[in-house]
Amino acid sequence: MITITVSDNDNPAKHPLPQLNGGQLAWQGRFEAMASPCEILLDGVNQKDAKQALALAARETWRLERKFSRYVSGNPVDRINRSKGEAVTVDDEMALMLDYATQCHDLSEGRFDITSGVLRQAWRFDGSDHLPEREDTDALLKLVGWNRLSWQRPQLTLPEGMEIDFGGIGKEYAVDRVLLNLRQSLPEGSSALVNFGGDLACSGPRTNGKAWIVGVEDHRKLSGSNETLSLRSGALATSGDSRRYLLRNGVRYGHILDPRTGWPVPDAPHSVTVAAPTCTLAGMLATFAMLQGIGAEHFLEQQGVQFWVQR
Repeated sequence: MITITVSDNDNPAKHPLPQLNGGQLAWQGRFEAMASPCEILLDGVNQKDAKQALALAARETWRLERKFSRYVSGNPVDRINRSKGEAVTVDDEMALMLDYATQCHDLSEGRFDITSGVLRQAWRFDGSDHLPEREDTDALLKLVGWNRLSWQRPQLTLPEGMEIDFGGIGKEYAVDRVLLNLRQSLPEGSSALVNFGGDLACSGPRTNGKAWIVGVEDHRKLSGSNETLSLRSGALATSGDSRRYLLRNGVRYGHILDPRTGWPVPDAPHSVTVAAPTCTLAGMLATFAMLQGIGAEHFLEQQGVQFWVQR
């Protein structure tokens, strides 16, 4: 095992240092970020290049976490959420994310909304049977709604009391960003796979021409995977409620909330996994499908993508 050294500026949250394992030309790098285990798999790469690639991946992921997490005091998201109705000018990368959030909101007919994070004040998905009162969720709905804010690039004006939260798209964006950086930095003929908590993308098949083998978690068996998939290109992303739910009178309430009602989507699958050219797109489609509830499979069939649904 090789420990990768990074500076405090690269890792201000003091995550454990990245660890590199492997040998010859096959390597596995691991680190923590975005409340997820993160790993990169490298094929056809020497040790020196593998160490540099892992350090690069960790630095970029931690940068994105610092910038887009709602938990980091003083970062751009925090400044927006504390702006009290004043216009905030954002940089190009933040503008890109806000444009994407607009697109997601419009395409989902309001089901995907990055202002809906305030609903967590009423919901605690801890496996118990405790449901919030309707008046509590109804009160929070007054602070939810993409159409309530003003986004005129590069200025965002957020009404006082409202918040934005990139939790639904940030991790998938990070996977794509890190893979892009690896493509540009690794030697020609090598291959890489980036996996952040089960959302993943690869640069192509392994150097021997074989596919990467990845597992899809069975919600009935959280200790392991019951199905493996072969991935030669593109990405996979999963949305589900295996670990975050409430159970009351035999009814399961998953953590996927409909921002139009403030309550969990009825008849939503336990999980949806989607294959797409990029992790960002795969994640968007998986989340959209969860938000469709009983219509998840029909929605995905209309998109013409490969998918796996567990109910």
